[in-house]
Amino acid sequence: MHGWETRMRLKHYLDQGVSKAELSRRFGVSERTIYYWIAKGQLDRDLVAGGTRYASRPRANHKLDPYKAIINTRLEEFPRLSALRLFDEVREAGYTGAYGRVRDYVHEVRPRDPVEPAVRFETPPGRQGQVDFGTFTLPWGRQHALLVVLGHSRLLWLRFYRRQTMAVLIDGLERAFTRFGGVPQELLFDQMRSVVLSDDRIGGGELVLNGEFLRFAAHWGFMPRSCRPYRAQTKGKVERPIRYLRESFFYGRTFASDADLNEQATRWLEGTANVRRHGTTGERPVDRFERAERDALGPLAGRPYRRLGATQAAAPAPRPRPAVEVQQRALADYAEAVR
Repeated sequence: MHGWETRMRLKHYLDQGVSKAELSRRFGVSERTIYYWIAKGQLDRDLVAGGTRYASRPRANHKLDPYKAIINTRLEEFPRLSALRLFDEVREAGYTGAYGRVRDYVHEVRPRDPVEPAVRFETPPGRQGQVDFGTFTLPWGRQHALLVVLGHSRLLWLRFYRRQTMAVLIDGLERAFTRFGGVPQELLFDQMRSVVLSDDRIGGGELVLNGEFLRFAAHWGFMPRSCRPYRAQTKGKVERPIRYLRESFFYGRTFASDADLNEQATRWLEGTANVRRHGTTGERPVDRFERAERDALGPLAGRPYRRLGATQAAAPAPRPRPAVEVQQRALADYAEAVR
């Protein structure tokens, strides 16, 4: 419904000579409606009357009204009772209406837990890195960008892969550590399947990490951590770079191959992402890294991690040759045999 103010502005612009088609586009009012208001004199009456007054509609009674107190009392004591459970209870008390009415009322009055504010925290140099995958679609298929960002300096490393596997994660992290020249004390992941086997911390259970990845972490000297389910805001330092990667690097570019994609990504890291002035820290990530974080990282491992069962297969042993016995006979014996 279009209010009195809209009609008065239409009246003003019509008097100024603005076309009805233009006013229809500008105010979202069909031309037929404008012609109708003009023909009925509605715009002139509104101008004289100073606006249309509408009486409030009387509230309709519903079958649920006598039973709302039951719902309110039950929700005050047990806030997580389902709408279906409450529907059964008020139906036993005599309610004859539909379930939808109960469901809508429960949604309206159910006590809600206060939203826990997300607290921004700054990690000390060398303390934490955050890791995540972002998926991108190219003409030849999907590519998964593995991003690693250092929490203090915001220095970013990334590489595109065709899959999200344990081997890819290990390869990417070892490349990132080499680029950083060291290893942070801990790495934070967001329920990544290569890292987290199960997480029942919300229900009072335990976090179970992949044993292979724990061995990899021990080899490189960092502690793996995982965000609690539905608390991904604790990993915002890497969530925002994924969006930044999409907008600043990926959008509007063309790539010829996997190799070209990674070559352009490396140039973007060195020429844009790590040398821009960061909006939160006010410094360029590369400057903040060199000044405060490089020397705070832990040492690199002496060699790449070798996965269990990934040792090089030994060359097959040569098959033994059967011994051949050669009999020596006099020439006279052979002459006798051919007669």
